[in-house]
Amino acid sequence: ALAKAARNAACGLACAAAFLGPVNETLAAVQQAYPDVAMLTAGDPVKNANALLRYALPIDNKEIRTIQRNLEGISEDLRVPGVKFSGVSKAVNTSLKIASKQQNKILASVPDQNKDDAKLLLKDLVAGLEDFQVIVSNKDVQEVPIQQQAMLDLVGQIEEDMLSGYPFEVPAQYASMPLLKGRATVEVNLRLVENPTIDKAQMTIVLDGLNAPVTAGNFVDLVQRKFYNNMEVQRADGFVVQTGDPEGPAVGFVDPKTNKVRTIPLEVYVPGDDAPVYEETLEEMGRYNAIPALPFNAYGTMAMARSEFENNSGSSQVFWLLKESELTPSSANLLDGRYAVFGYVTEGVDILEVLKVGDMIESIKVTKGIENLVNPSYEE
Repeated sequence: ALAKAARNAACGLACAAAFLGPVNETLAAVQQAYPDVAMLTAGDPVKNANALLRYALPIDNKEIRTIQRNLEGISEDLRVPGVKFSGVSKAVNTSLKIASKQQNKILASVPDQNKDDAKLLLKDLVAGLEDFQVIVSNKDVQEVPIQQQAMLDLVGQIEEDMLSGYPFEVPAQYASMPLLKGRATVEVNLRLVENPTIDKAQMTIVLDGLNAPVTAGNFVDLVQRKFYNNMEVQRADGFVVQTGDPEGPAVGFVDPKTNKVRTIPLEVYVPGDDAPVYEETLEEMGRYNAIPALPFNAYGTMAMARSEFENNSGSSQVFWLLKESELTPSSANLLDGRYAVFGYVTEGVDILEVLKVGDMIESIKVTKGIENLVNPSYEE
């Protein structure tokens, strides 16, 4: 009840992470008025962008998920001064046992067309985990996180091999929109105008159309239209970095075929649902404790901006969240379920901290996954 009251009290301005509103000041005011809200967290939230993307894959295989959780958990052991090698050792040994002894159970979730690739990846995973045992026995502090990420990359590839077709049907009223039926990777090239030490920078973003096909598809379609090229950063207030407002009176992308702003519905997927929720916030549905598949946990979480009181007003304005999840913990924040997350910055995220209004997005380019875009509105 307390969390709900805090949400309601703060909604007026906090929900304006879209075009308006000092969300950071509102959060501070809410936490001062409702001090217990700051403690309402869902355990220790996952904050790593790549981990969030792995967990968001719509798969159901106990063995590979156990390996993933063990390897992800090594990050906690790395935070202990001197590294908690007993924890690392247990995670590696358990993972190796599963990867080597329960391969049939892992491969049972892989469709036939992907089995050969998954077998090779499992072979590499077993070999890598054996090397990891040596690293742990040598207590090589520098090599542990490197090998951890290499093993998690293999796990993620095996999990992706488990995907078979698209996980749900997009509702008929949105099925003709540009849709991203899978994932895509984009490269964002930036030019910093007045930074004395950094002139150029680059970010890599993974867009998740498996959980947000309409939102991610809309963005990729605009990228292919070169809509964001040479567009300025339009908001950078320490809480979000935002862009996507074109020149002129329109606050979104004007479709040249209709001469009207193209808008998309609010889209939020909760694991276990048959499909994403459209047009309503989770709070409006009374689902106060539901946690989206793509939460606002990671620094650099990417979401679609919209006007405060219009759920379906998203068009071309997007924002990246700069606050870490302690200030916006899953199931106790003002953003999850209110805004459509559709990607995470996986490389170069630190540049967001120094971006200022007037810095330039020189270009955004799809480097992987363009074949997953259906119903594109642009012409080649």
